[in-house]
Amino acid sequence: MQITFKLFATLTEYLPPASRNTNIALLDVAPEATILQIIEPFGLPANLVHLVLVNGKYINPADRGTQTLKPGDVLAIWPPIAGG
Repeated sequence: MQITFKLFATLTEYLPPASRNTNIALLDVAPEATILQIIEPFGLPANLVHLVLVNGKYINPADRGTQTLKPGDVLAIWPPIAGG
């Protein structure tokens, strides 16, 4: 099944080179793949996977190892962001 995968801010460097300008990659994933399984091949450091949304809904860290997606879902991830 296909999903849309979006990485923001400094995480865009973990996307394939062709996707870095748009921060979006279309992925083919297994229906039983969890969020953690989907992001593992990208090598994202766990401490940088801060805000995880599926279709705009926040996914708690405890649920990321069991939450699966549906065809057409959008998985978006932000790192921690500091500001002043």
